[in-house]
Amino acid sequence: MIGNMIAKLRTNANLSQEQFGALFGISRQSVQKWESGASVPELEKLINIAKYFDVSLDALVLESDTRITEELRYNKEIKPKYANLHEWESYSSNLRTEYRQCIEEGLDIAAYGDTFEAVSRLPKGEIKEKLGDTLFEVVLHAKTAEGYRYVEPSTLEEIRALCKEPVALPAPTDLEEKLHGAWLGRICGCMLGKTVEGIRTNELIPFLQETGNYPMHRYILKKDLNEEILNKYKFRFAKRCYADAICGMPPDDDTNYMVLAQMLLGKYGRDFTSYDVSRIWLSLQPKDAYCTAERVAICNFVKGYEPPQSAIYKNPFREWIGAQIRGDYFGYINPGDPAMAAEMAFRDASISHVKNGIYGEMWVAAMLAAAACTGDIKTILAAGLSEIPHTSRLHEAVTDIIKGYEAGISQETCFADIHARYDEYTSHGWCHTISNAMIVAAALLYGEGDYGRSICMAVETGFDTDCNGATVGSILGMAKGKAYIGAQWTAPIQDTLHTTIFGVDSVKISDCVKKTLEHI
Repeated sequence: MIGNMIAKLRTNANLSQEQFGALFGISRQSVQKWESGASVPELEKLINIAKYFDVSLDALVLESDTRITEELRYNKEIKPKYANLHEWESYSSNLRTEYRQCIEEGLDIAAYGDTFEAVSRLPKGEIKEKLGDTLFEVVLHAKTAEGYRYVEPSTLEEIRALCKEPVALPAPTDLEEKLHGAWLGRICGCMLGKTVEGIRTNELIPFLQETGNYPMHRYILKKDLNEEILNKYKFRFAKRCYADAICGMPPDDDTNYMVLAQMLLGKYGRDFTSYDVSRIWLSLQPKDAYCTAERVAICNFVKGYEPPQSAIYKNPFREWIGAQIRGDYFGYINPGDPAMAAEMAFRDASISHVKNGIYGEMWVAAMLAAAACTGDIKTILAAGLSEIPHTSRLHEAVTDIIKGYEAGISQETCFADIHARYDEYTSHGWCHTISNAMIVAAALLYGEGDYGRSICMAVETGFDTDCNGATVGSILGMAKGKAYIGAQWTAPIQDTLHTTIFGVDSVKISDCVKKTLEHI
C-alpha cells in the first residue's frame, strides 16, 4: 500500500524517481524498491514525505484517512488536496519558472527574487498556494524595467505595427502534392522525435552512437534496444513508441492540433475567433491531452476566463513552445498569403500565450504559407520573420542564426551556441519558444533542403525533439512535396494518424489533405 501511494504522489507531482529521491536524501534505487514493495521507508522518511505532500500518515500508509469524515462533520471548510494537483495546474509549484519568465520579458520584479525562491521551496499546501496568489498579483501589476530594449506587444494591431515589409513571393503551385508533403513531413518528423521526447543530450548522443545512428540518419527502432541499454540509461526507452512497432502515427499533441484546427475551420469557417478555439478545445479533448500553457488555458476556460485573459491568469508557461506547434494548418490553408496565415495563428495562439509565445506560432504559419511558393529556405525564413515584431527577442534570435550561417559559422558551433544560450536541463530552457525556434531555423539552414538530414538534425540537438522534428518536416514537406520525403520515413505511418480527439479516433492522412484543399 505504501509503495502505491508513494508512486501516486511522485507521478502526480511529475517527478522522476531520481528527483523524488533527491528531495528526501535517498537514491533512485531506494525509491524503486519502495514503489515495488521490496522495502518500506523508515518512519522518519514517511513523516517527511507526508509533510512535503500535505497528506496524513494514515493516508500515506493506508491509502485512506479515517479522520476525514470527522473533520468534515465539524469543519465546514472544504479545501483541495494540494498534493494531487498536477504540477502544470499548480501555479505555486512553478514560481522559479515564473520569476525567470518575468525577468526575460523585462518585468521589474528583481526585488522579489528571494521571495519567489523562498516560496518555491515550501511544501505543497494552502500556505504555498496563498503566497503564490500574492506573487501572481505582483507579476500582474509589474511594470517594464527601465532600459529593457525589446518591444513585444500581444495584440494583433500592435504586432503588425512593428513588422517589416512583407517578402515578395511567386504564386503557389502543385498544391495537392505540397500539402500532402506538409502533412506527411510533419507527422514523420514528429514520429522521429517522439521516441526520445524528454531526453537530454547527455544520454541522447551516447545512445545514438551506441546504436549506430549518429549522426542521426534514420528512425530509432525497437530492435535497437537490449537489456544493457534499458538498464544503462535513466531515460525510460522501454515506454516509448518505435517506428518498427507502430501501425500508423500514434497520438501526439503536435498532430492532434492539426486535426483540431481542421475541425475548427469546418465548424466556424475562416473567420473563427479565439473564443471559438477555446470552445473546440473544451468539447473535443480531455484535459490531460494538453500540456503546460495549454493545460493552464483549458483549466482557465473551465473557470470562466476567456481569451486573452485565459493566457495570462497564473500562466508561467506563456512563452513556451505550445503555440508554435499549433500554427501549421493556418499556413496550409493560406498558400502564398503569410499575413493571413499569421493572423489566424494569432487568433489561435492568444488563447494560451503572450508575446514571443504568440510570435512563434505566427512565424511558423507564415513560413508554411511561403513554402507553398518557394523552396528557398532563406526566403521562407524571411517571410516568417516579416510577420512578427522586429523588436522582439524571437526575431533577434532567429536573425542571429541566419547571420551566423551566412558568415560561415559551422553547424557544430551554431548548435553549441544554442545550448550555451538556453539550458536544456531546465524545463524553461528546454521548452521555450525561442530556444526551439532557433533549432528549427538552424536545422532548415544547415540541412540544406534535405528532408532526412534536416529532421534528424532538429531531433539529435535535443530540446523539444518531437516538436522541432515536426515543424522542420512540415516546412520542407510543403516546400518540396510528398514525393521528396522518401519511403523510409513514410512507410511506418501507413497513411494513418491516430488521435485522442473525441469522436475521431483515427483519420486517413490522404483524407485530411483533401479537406485542407477545401479550406483554401
